Amino acid sequence: MKKEDINWDDISFILSGKHRKNILKLLENPKTPTQLKSEIGLHFNQISRTIHELESKDFVKCLNPKQKLTRFYKTTDKGKSLLINIEKV
Repeated sequence: MKKEDINWDDISFILSGKHRKNILKLLENPKTPTQLKSEIGLHFNQISRTIHELESKDFVKCLNPKQKLTRFYKTTDKGKSLLINIEKV
């Protein structure tokens, strides 16, 4: 991908959030919000809000949305590509 093909709005969205990039990286392997909480020590409301923000942009997805508890989230291909572009910039 060439630098002119990079979606700068998406990069800005990730970098403007305090925890977005970190959570996006951590979700490269499926995890629950509880696992994220123990790994990074944020409150559930911060984790939940960040996951929903990332989900709204199709950077992460819920792997078992019918579950009420113990939902697993994972970075999408779009999210992985974005992380690669952020590292290049």
